[in-house]
Amino acid sequence: MRVAIAGAGAVGRSIAGELLENGHEVLLVDKAPTAISVERVPMAEWLLADACEITSLDEAALQRCNVVIAATGDDKVNLVVSLLAKTEYGVPRVVARVNNPKNEWLFNESWGVDVAVSTPRLMSALVEEAVSVGDLVRLLRFSHGDANLVELTLPPESALAGTQVGEVAWPEDTSLVTIIRGQRVLTPSPEESLEAGDELLFVAAQAREEQLEDLLSVRRGDSEA
Repeated sequence: MRVAIAGAGAVGRSIAGELLENGHEVLLVDKAPTAISVERVPMAEWLLADACEITSLDEAALQRCNVVIAATGDDKVNLVVSLLAKTEYGVPRVVARVNNPKNEWLFNESWGVDVAVSTPRLMSALVEEAVSVGDLVRLLRFSHGDANLVELTLPPESALAGTQVGEVAWPEDTSLVTIIRGQRVLTPSPEESLEAGDELLFVAAQAREEQLEDLLSVRRGDSEA
């Protein structure tokens, strides 16, 4: 997979390193000469250019990329890069970094963004996840379909503890994608039983989040009443 990353700062370089370790081709683009540090990510391609200019993106051959990541520290730049990548070059997947949570509402399909990653929101979500059991935590927003990646740690008193995944009447527009149990990451087969303390990751429509939280948090006594 070929990935272009706009922004070769600490965030962009870190993403590039991870992708390269996983066997992907990576191109880092930045207009600041001081950001071009080939020795820090030697296996990546580097391009000194303004990612907001069509000529630069032509040089980067963006049409050959499977994914574009707008990872600069400027939300305006990230929006422009996302829009150009999607509309001018037809990049299948565009991921954009949101620096200011107040701008998060702009990062949607109208601007070519498939996935918006808000670092402040993600950090606060991880804090919430560490201290809350039984509360739904929104980790990531997907622009298409108005869906979110959400997490809930199954409380010990949940009526679903001990129930097989296939026996649960999940809300519509909701998909259980992963169960994290201790150090294990489990694919949720219909026969897999849910256990208290499981971290459950769902892709769910925003309109279904409250219903999903109610389902997972209901107590045994309440369900039997």
